[in-house]
Amino acid sequence: MFSGFMANAWIVATMVAVVAGVVGFFTVLRGSAFVAHAVPQAGFAGAAGASLIGVSTLAGLGTFAVISAVAIGLLARRGRHDAVTALALVFMLGLGALFLSWSEEYASAIYALLFGEVLGVSTNQVLATAVLAVVCIAAVVVLYRPLLSASVIPEVAVARGARVHRMEMCFLVVVALVTTMSVPVVGALLMFSLMVGAPGAARSFADRPWSALGLSVVISVVIVWIAIAASYETDWPVGFFVGVLGAVFFIAGRCWVAWRGSGARGARRPGRLAARPVQLASTAGIGGEQI
Repeated sequence: MFSGFMANAWIVATMVAVVAGVVGFFTVLRGSAFVAHAVPQAGFAGAAGASLIGVSTLAGLGTFAVISAVAIGLLARRGRHDAVTALALVFMLGLGALFLSWSEEYASAIYALLFGEVLGVSTNQVLATAVLAVVCIAAVVVLYRPLLSASVIPEVAVARGARVHRMEMCFLVVVALVTTMSVPVVGALLMFSLMVGAPGAARSFADRPWSALGLSVVISVVIVWIAIAASYETDWPVGFFVGVLGAVFFIAGRCWVAWRGSGARGARRPGRLAARPVQLASTAGIGGEQI
């Protein structure tokens, strides 16, 4: 399980899990889960189109993912992506279906892009994934403080001179890059579960930004490792296990919040929730520490 072709699977999947945990934390914090679902579908359409004309599917995936992310950011109004994201999603799904109808040899390659093929990762993919992972992590490190501020209390960030729209565009491009490195491993249909399930659970278990971010990475890595081992033993798609485990961790987090809330309800002071937005921005340099 840990030798030969499986070594590449463990390495690439771990890199994908770490980056998905980091970027997914901000995806959940910003309420952009729908975007994290739509961009991979756009990447899938690009990969299908690239396969049709005989070029690298990774190049097509990345190109369409970035184009869709930028389009969502440009066409959205005041940070609200719902309508634009929905239109981008259905348009790209339709385009992908059209490309598939024109292709005569889509079965194995396209199936892998939809549901993931971590057990078939090549050595070339390891290097490409590593490069994209470094770029994504570096971008989050550079953007961390202003991005956290713009995600939690955008009004205060704007008042302090932050360019929130530019921050939004940068973040959407990062999501597109994460999509490019993740879809070949966990698949377009279930990549968003890795970026939402683990971070969503982490926010339930941890109150502080750094704690939640670190826990998001840990949960994401655990999900991927269990999924790989289970897929190896059962020959079931790795995407299935990623999706199920992501949901299990998220539900566990919500149960924890409900249990903790019921136990502390009597001792909760009036006005605590009203003060939460101030606490939320502490690490962004505005004041307060919890998320």
